[in-house]
Amino acid sequence: MRRPASVAAPLVFAVAFAAACTPAYNWRTVTDAAEGYSVDLPAKPTVDERRVEIAGNALPMHVRAAHAQGAVFAVAVVDLPRDDAQLGQAVADALRHSLARNVAASPVEHAVQVPAGSGAAVPGMDVVATGAAGDAHERRTIHAWVTVRGRHVYQAAIIAPEAPPQDQSDQFFGSLRLN
Repeated sequence: MRRPASVAAPLVFAVAFAAACTPAYNWRTVTDAAEGYSVDLPAKPTVDERRVEIAGNALPMHVRAAHAQGAVFAVAVVDLPRDDAQLGQAVADALRHSLARNVAASPVEHAVQVPAGSGAAVPGMDVVATGAAGDAHERRTIHAWVTVRGRHVYQAAIIAPEAPPQDQSDQFFGSLRLN
Protein backbone atom coordinates (compact mmCIF):
# COMPACT_ATOMS: atom_id res chain seq x y z
CA MET A 1 0.00 0.00 0.00
CA ARG A 2 1.35 3.41 -0.94
CA ARG A 3 1.69 5.88 1.92
CA PRO A 4 0.22 9.34 1.39
CA ALA A 5 2.88 11.97 0.70
CA SER A 6 3.43 14.74 3.20
CA VAL A 7 2.34 18.30 2.56
CA ALA A 8 5.99 19.11 1.86
CA ALA A 9 6.17 16.64 -1.03
CA PRO A 10 5.14 19.10 -3.79
CA LEU A 11 7.80 21.56 -2.64
CA VAL A 12 10.48 18.87 -2.48
CA PHE A 13 9.37 17.56 -5.89
CA ALA A 14 9.53 21.02 -7.44
CA VAL A 15 12.85 22.02 -5.87
CA ALA A 16 14.49 18.74 -6.88
CA PHE A 17 13.84 19.45 -10.52
CA ALA A 18 14.62 23.19 -10.47
CA ALA A 19 18.29 22.73 -11.24
CA ALA A 20 17.67 20.17 -13.97
CA CYS A 21 16.08 22.53 -16.46
CA THR A 22 16.61 26.27 -16.89
CA PRO A 23 15.11 27.41 -20.19
CA ALA A 24 14.40 31.06 -20.92
CA TYR A 25 10.90 32.27 -20.13
CA ASN A 26 8.56 30.96 -22.83
CA TRP A 27 5.10 31.82 -21.49
CA ARG A 28 2.10 29.73 -22.44
CA THR A 29 -1.42 29.57 -21.02
CA VAL A 30 -2.34 26.27 -19.43
CA THR A 31 -5.98 25.47 -18.70
CA ASP A 32 -7.01 22.68 -16.38
CA ALA A 33 -10.79 22.38 -16.75
CA ALA A 34 -11.02 19.46 -14.31
CA GLU A 35 -9.30 21.42 -11.55
CA GLY A 36 -10.92 24.71 -12.51
CA TYR A 37 -8.11 27.12 -13.34
CA SER A 38 -5.93 28.63 -16.02
CA VAL A 39 -2.47 30.14 -15.60
CA ASP A 40 0.50 31.23 -17.66
CA LEU A 41 3.57 29.05 -17.16
CA PRO A 42 7.08 29.95 -18.41
CA ALA A 43 7.79 26.55 -20.02
CA LYS A 44 6.09 23.27 -20.86
CA PRO A 45 4.81 21.93 -17.54
CA THR A 46 5.31 18.59 -15.92
CA VAL A 47 2.27 16.98 -14.32
CA ASP A 48 2.22 15.09 -11.04
CA GLU A 49 -0.61 13.56 -9.06
CA ARG A 50 -0.45 12.05 -5.60
CA ARG A 51 -2.34 11.71 -2.34
CA VAL A 52 -1.26 13.97 0.50
CA GLU A 53 -2.02 13.80 4.19
CA ILE A 54 -3.50 17.16 5.19
CA ALA A 55 -5.76 18.11 8.08
CA GLY A 56 -6.25 14.44 8.97
CA ASN A 57 -7.32 13.45 5.45
CA ALA A 58 -5.58 11.66 2.57
CA LEU A 59 -6.51 14.00 -0.29
CA PRO A 60 -5.66 13.98 -4.01
CA MET A 61 -3.26 16.72 -5.12
CA HIS A 62 -2.61 17.64 -8.76
CA VAL A 63 0.54 19.63 -9.58
CA ARG A 64 1.61 21.33 -12.80
CA ALA A 65 5.14 22.72 -12.63
CA ALA A 66 7.34 24.55 -15.12
CA HIS A 67 11.03 25.35 -14.76
CA ALA A 68 12.66 28.52 -16.04
CA GLN A 69 15.86 30.38 -15.14
CA GLY A 70 16.44 28.25 -12.02
CA ALA A 71 12.91 28.80 -10.68
CA VAL A 72 9.94 26.48 -10.40
CA PHE A 73 6.50 27.91 -11.19
CA ALA A 74 3.82 25.51 -9.95
CA VAL A 75 0.11 25.24 -9.34
CA ALA A 76 -1.01 22.58 -6.88
CA VAL A 77 -4.68 21.81 -6.41
CA VAL A 78 -5.96 19.74 -3.51
CA ASP A 79 -9.35 18.16 -4.16
CA LEU A 80 -11.70 18.15 -1.18
CA PRO A 81 -14.22 15.31 -0.72
CA ARG A 82 -17.04 17.86 -0.42
CA ASP A 83 -17.69 21.61 -0.55
CA ASP A 84 -16.79 22.22 3.11
CA ALA A 85 -15.56 25.71 4.01
CA GLN A 86 -14.07 24.57 7.33
CA LEU A 87 -12.09 21.71 5.76
CA GLY A 88 -11.04 23.96 2.88
CA GLN A 89 -9.67 26.54 5.30
CA ALA A 90 -7.86 23.85 7.33
CA VAL A 91 -6.19 22.56 4.15
CA ALA A 92 -5.29 26.10 3.02
CA ASP A 93 -3.80 26.85 6.44
CA ALA A 94 -1.79 23.61 6.36
CA LEU A 95 -0.40 24.47 2.91
CA ARG A 96 0.55 28.01 3.98
CA HIS A 97 2.27 26.82 7.14
CA SER A 98 4.15 24.04 5.33
CA LEU A 99 5.62 26.52 2.83
CA ALA A 100 7.33 28.48 5.60
CA ARG A 101 8.27 25.33 7.52
CA ASN A 102 9.99 23.94 4.40
CA VAL A 103 12.45 26.84 4.46
CA ALA A 104 12.54 27.23 8.26
CA ALA A 105 11.35 30.83 8.06
CA SER A 106 8.57 33.06 9.28
CA PRO A 107 6.38 33.99 6.32
CA VAL A 108 5.20 37.44 5.36
CA GLU A 109 1.52 37.17 4.52
CA HIS A 110 -1.15 39.52 3.26
CA ALA A 111 -4.59 39.20 1.71
CA VAL A 112 -4.92 38.94 -2.06
CA GLN A 113 -7.88 38.68 -4.43
CA VAL A 114 -7.58 35.84 -6.94
CA PRO A 115 -9.53 36.50 -10.16
CA ALA A 116 -12.35 34.09 -10.93
CA GLY A 117 -14.90 33.70 -13.70
CA SER A 118 -17.42 36.44 -14.48
CA GLY A 119 -15.17 39.16 -13.09
CA ALA A 120 -15.49 37.88 -9.52
CA ALA A 121 -12.57 37.41 -7.15
CA VAL A 122 -11.84 34.86 -4.44
CA PRO A 123 -10.06 35.92 -1.23
CA GLY A 124 -6.70 34.29 -0.67
CA MET A 125 -3.36 34.76 1.04
CA ASP A 126 -0.09 35.91 -0.51
CA VAL A 127 2.76 34.16 1.31
CA VAL A 128 6.49 34.91 0.98
CA ALA A 129 9.21 33.07 2.89
CA THR A 130 12.98 32.85 2.41
CA GLY A 131 15.24 30.43 4.22
CA ALA A 132 17.20 27.19 4.08
CA ALA A 133 15.57 24.20 2.37
CA GLY A 134 16.35 20.52 2.33
CA ASP A 135 19.21 18.54 3.82
CA ALA A 136 21.76 20.78 2.09
CA HIS A 137 20.13 23.90 3.60
CA GLU A 138 20.18 25.70 0.27
CA ARG A 139 18.65 29.16 0.17
CA ARG A 140 15.14 29.19 -1.29
CA THR A 141 12.55 31.91 -1.71
CA ILE A 142 8.94 30.81 -1.90
CA HIS A 143 6.23 33.16 -3.09
CA ALA A 144 2.74 31.65 -3.14
CA TRP A 145 -0.92 32.45 -3.36
CA VAL A 146 -3.24 30.09 -1.48
CA THR A 147 -7.02 30.16 -1.82
CA VAL A 148 -10.11 27.97 -1.55
CA ARG A 149 -12.96 27.76 -4.01
CA GLY A 150 -15.65 25.12 -3.70
CA ARG A 151 -14.10 21.67 -3.54
CA HIS A 152 -10.59 22.87 -4.45
CA VAL A 153 -7.71 24.43 -2.53
CA TYR A 154 -5.25 26.19 -4.85
CA GLN A 155 -1.58 26.93 -4.25
CA ALA A 156 0.23 28.85 -6.99
CA ALA A 157 3.91 29.11 -6.09
CA ILE A 158 7.28 30.23 -7.33
CA ILE A 159 10.25 28.48 -5.70
CA ALA A 160 13.77 29.69 -6.47
CA PRO A 161 17.17 30.46 -4.94
CA GLU A 162 16.29 34.15 -5.50
CA ALA A 163 12.99 35.73 -6.47
CA PRO A 164 12.64 35.95 -10.26
CA PRO A 165 12.35 39.37 -11.92
CA GLN A 166 9.17 41.15 -10.83
CA ASP A 167 7.69 41.16 -14.33
CA GLN A 168 7.97 37.35 -14.44
CA SER A 169 6.28 36.97 -11.05
CA ASP A 170 3.58 39.40 -12.16
CA GLN A 171 3.03 37.39 -15.36
CA PHE A 172 2.53 34.19 -13.36
CA PHE A 173 0.34 35.46 -10.53
CA GLY A 174 -1.49 37.98 -12.72
CA SER A 175 -2.56 35.25 -15.13
CA LEU A 176 -4.09 32.92 -12.53
CA ARG A 177 -7.85 32.57 -13.08
CA LEU A 178 -10.21 30.26 -11.23
CA ASN A 179 -13.21 28.94 -13.15
